[in-house]
Amino acid sequence: MSENKTAPDNLGNVKELLAKHKFVEDLVHRQEMPRHELVEDVVHKQHLAGLRTLLERIPLAEIAQIIETLEPEERLLVWNEVREERGEPILEILTDEVREDLICDSHLRNEKTTVTAFELRNGRLSQINVSTPYDLKCLKPIWVDLVAPTPEIRTWVGRFFDVQLPNPNNLTDLEASARFYVEDNSEIHLHSDFLLDLQTESRNVAVAFILHKDILFSVRTEELPTFRLQRLRARTQPGYVSEGKDVLLDLYAADAEYSADALEDVYADLEAAGKKVLNQHLSDEEAALILSEIARGEDLNGRIRRNVLDTRRAVSFLTRGKFMNVDQLEDARQILRDIESLDGHTSFLFGKINFLMDATVGFININQNQRVSKLTTISVIFMPINILAGIGGMSEFSMMTQGIPWPVAYFVFIVGMMGIGWATYQILRHFESRSLKKKTGQSGNAR
Repeated sequence: MSENKTAPDNLGNVKELLAKHKFVEDLVHRQEMPRHELVEDVVHKQHLAGLRTLLERIPLAEIAQIIETLEPEERLLVWNEVREERGEPILEILTDEVREDLICDSHLRNEKTTVTAFELRNGRLSQINVSTPYDLKCLKPIWVDLVAPTPEIRTWVGRFFDVQLPNPNNLTDLEASARFYVEDNSEIHLHSDFLLDLQTESRNVAVAFILHKDILFSVRTEELPTFRLQRLRARTQPGYVSEGKDVLLDLYAADAEYSADALEDVYADLEAAGKKVLNQHLSDEEAALILSEIARGEDLNGRIRRNVLDTRRAVSFLTRGKFMNVDQLEDARQILRDIESLDGHTSFLFGKINFLMDATVGFININQNQRVSKLTTISVIFMPINILAGIGGMSEFSMMTQGIPWPVAYFVFIVGMMGIGWATYQILRHFESRSLKKKTGQSGNAR
């Protein structure tokens, strides 16, 4: 009975902390105060620290249930406060949909050096963390994954497997012609870009692959959602992979899938921006925000296009090289078909982005023209008044009004200027209304 009561209580406590965090964060965000960002950051960390402490006391299976119960935004907030060492076991418990959402929407905050070997056990990948050369002696891996490896680690891993591992920091300096090749000893080298789409930024991360004696080696500078997703699938689904080439193809397939998810996010962002642009009135401040959103969508769409192009070149290289069996060739062709469909989507999005950009700039020009039109109207109204004022300042005016008390003369003069200004304004309105009716009539006849 106590265990049955624990789950709802912990779920209620988590929701209460999230509600307090959201309330205080919104309150601080609305307040105008000096050093606003610093205060907001302190409040943010203060409330999340309580959530982190609570999660440390909750069993892993129960945390998985809580995450699946919460809304997507709250789910991601809770997941980011789970300690990294507890994250992988929790991901294995979650449903496929929730697991993929968390992996794609989150990013490991640390970039520490990790060396992980994977070997097949009962048809599934078994993950073994490697910290010393002695950890490799009893292993027969099909995949060795290195994240931000030091020169020393690259040296002893390469010496053990008789392979030369590249420096991941130098992968972006390679020319396109040197990214896919086969060594004299039949080693297959591929240097590919993988998309990393974060809430704050999006970028492409270079990854080096080496296929040596049926073992896949991957070297990169930081953790990527695609790799985490692939590891979890291979660990939880028997028969998912059988050798290093399967792992490589599945990584490229997962990258194409991740790019497709990122494209859906671009679609959603541009749809929201389009609704704002199509309003009857758009202020310059709103237009500036929309232009910022459109620019971010254009940047992400360009990175996705570059990413899928690079993936296509890599898979095409593997296909032409005749390195794969019949099943692997069919998987490679399916990846190429998926990438082909993504090309059409990216091209469509570029057209939509250009349309929204032109429409937003058009609204800014309309607002500017309206301000210029108002200034022009004011100038036309005051032009005859200025002429009369110039005449009134001449000595001839005093001669013309000789014998009339000057207060009366100038009062009549001022009233006359006001009357002329009002008459000019009415004449301008009359011509403007006639022009508007004429345009309306022409548009009605055209219909």
